[in-house]
Amino acid sequence: MAADVEKTLVLDEPMNTVFDWSDSETPVRDALWNYYMEQNSRDTIKTEEEMKPVLDMSDDDVKALAEKLLKK
Repeated sequence: MAADVEKTLVLDEPMNTVFDWSDSETPVRDALWNYYMEQNSRDTIKTEEEMKPVLDMSDDDVKALAEKLLKK
C-alpha cells in the first residue's frame, strides 16, 4: 500500500513545489487534467481515458510528462 501512495505523490503536489518554472499552486494532477480537457475540447470521457495511464506512472515519468506538456 505504501508503494501506491509514493506513486502518486508528485500528482498531489502543487506545481510550484515540483517545478521551479511554475508559480501555480494547482496540483500536478489538476494541471494535467486541465491540459487534457483543453486538448479534447472539454470531452470528459476522452480526458479520463488519457489520464488513466498517468495514475500508474512513476514520479519521474509524471514529472517528465508534465514538463513536456505544461512548461511554456
